[in-house]
Amino acid sequence: MSLSVAIQTQDFDVSQELATLRQGDARVGAVCCFVGTVRERNEGSAVSSMELEHYSGMTEKAIEAMLVQAQARFDVYAARVIHRVGLLHPQDQIVLVAVTSAHRGMSFQACEFLMDYLKTQAPFWKKEVTPEGARWVDARVSDDQALARWGIQASNAG
Repeated sequence: MSLSVAIQTQDFDVSQELATLRQGDARVGAVCCFVGTVRERNEGSAVSSMELEHYSGMTEKAIEAMLVQAQARFDVYAARVIHRVGLLHPQDQIVLVAVTSAHRGMSFQACEFLMDYLKTQAPFWKKEVTPEGARWVDARVSDDQALARWGIQASNAG
């Protein structure tokens, strides 16, 4: 199984990434992906920008561990996670999670599992700029609950 992670400042081309992910693998019958983007509003406030920070090396290792977990749980052939860091604005792409498999069921489940895991376990810090000033984005109880349905307990939200 091909597993790959990229943490980068530059944008990504979804169709190019998906073509590369499934290239040369005739077993692939399903490709599932999730693309997260910066919203113009969060928690009732306008968002003019978001800055994402991470610990280089540590973040990649944490995401690689997620991919290994997905490989153990689901019958997927390949998986790719791209997460952007740095200064982003509304409508900018933040994250790509993509997986391939023989059938759609495992592909959908693996993609959702990886996104739930990524939201709660990957060491990223997000700061939004709003008319009220800059604020750090806190973990959400709903994200911890989403991860719990996979049998993984997290207590990131307060």
